[in-house]
Amino acid sequence: MENEKKSAAKIIKGYFHKLLDMRSNMLSYDELNDMMEENTIIHGANMWILMLAILIASIGLNVNSTAVIIGAMLISPLMSGILTIGYSLAIRDLGMLRKAASSFGTQVVISLIASTIYFALSPLTAATSEMIARTSPTIWDVLIALFGGIAGAIGNTRKKTSNIVPGVAIATALMPPLCTVGYGIATGQPHFIFGAFYLFAINTLFIALSALIVTKMLRVPSHRELDAKRQKRINRIITALIIIAVIPSTLGGAYTVYLSVLESNISNYLDSEFVFADTQLVQSSTDNQNGVISVSLVGTQLSDDRISELESKLADYDLSGYTLRVTQNKTVEGAEGDKVTIAVQENTIRDLQQQLDEEKQENDRLYADMEEQVDCAELAEKAAAVFTDITDIRCGLMYGEKGTTVLLTGKAAAALTDSETQTVKNFLTAESGVADAQLQIELPASNTKK
Repeated sequence: MENEKKSAAKIIKGYFHKLLDMRSNMLSYDELNDMMEENTIIHGANMWILMLAILIASIGLNVNSTAVIIGAMLISPLMSGILTIGYSLAIRDLGMLRKAASSFGTQVVISLIASTIYFALSPLTAATSEMIARTSPTIWDVLIALFGGIAGAIGNTRKKTSNIVPGVAIATALMPPLCTVGYGIATGQPHFIFGAFYLFAINTLFIALSALIVTKMLRVPSHRELDAKRQKRINRIITALIIIAVIPSTLGGAYTVYLSVLESNISNYLDSEFVFADTQLVQSSTDNQNGVISVSLVGTQLSDDRISELESKLADYDLSGYTLRVTQNKTVEGAEGDKVTIAVQENTIRDLQQQLDEEKQENDRLYADMEEQVDCAELAEKAAAVFTDITDIRCGLMYGEKGTTVLLTGKAAAALTDSETQTVKNFLTAESGVADAQLQIELPASNTKK
């Protein structure tokens, strides 16, 4: 019986060992080393591919297209250089490390130059949500880079090619933050430069660290032996870099979790306590900076004692640092006896007014930018030179809910055909960069009558 138990345990252990064996189907040590040496060499084709990938990613960020950004990440050659850095650290090949770091640094500089030039020339200067998402890394980005890097390092050592490394390139997102840095440089916005570069640095560091870990787990022989003192110094440097990189992202992740918990507590408080027979909660807002929860109620007014009781229950939901601001409605009789609810919501009106003011400021800024980009006088001169049948041409910009429209006014001896009208519109949109164009052509009195 004892022998049977040992045999069963041995079979189970052998099954799981085979199932989880990282060394199966891996390249030989010589093949792996040759591949890593090849990764340290910058070929002209790879550099062209890198620049084109950077331009594609920049366009995707510029027009807020996730699909285009993913396509750029799939063709980017940046990942192999980072894996080689981690591999060379693991096998203590300082010559390979220097070449890999030099090649990778060159690729980064070229990428920054290409993306900066693109965004400096692009007429689209507004930051998109895809760009903004790359400026506030958290601990979750660290974990993605670490786990993704481990997967990429394992896949990179297999004999059979797979889609693991391209998948890691998408998950860890090396290209988008680098392009966002270029956008920050081109537009002079330090927040984008430092935030996006921090994300890029996190991804680079932890992918390299993952490659180092996997190389050690695969027991790849070291190219040289270091004395204990020197090895300890290298380990300290790596540890210090990891700590420096992790601290800001950890704080950012902790704040994200804090806000999530806080939002959940406030939601539970409102759902549980603001349930009344004749009064309804119609709106709520939270000012985390000043610690104020504002609510607007419709229906029978609550007494001051009831409001004080509601405020005292904030502590039960871990909201003791917050105060409650309640705005209630007045109810009057309508002309035919119907009850008409008149909202007296000063805070809501103030918030709406502030929102309108902010939107107006943003629209004014966009209009000013558009007017700087479109020289209407020059556009009118070009149109007059091309469309000689139209006289007294003037151009201008109109702004509405549907966006910006370029308008051309003028005089013509005869009405334009549909084809001629479309040709003029195509000219206006192409020359101005505005998506919509309209014409107002004045005809002689005799031609306007039917």
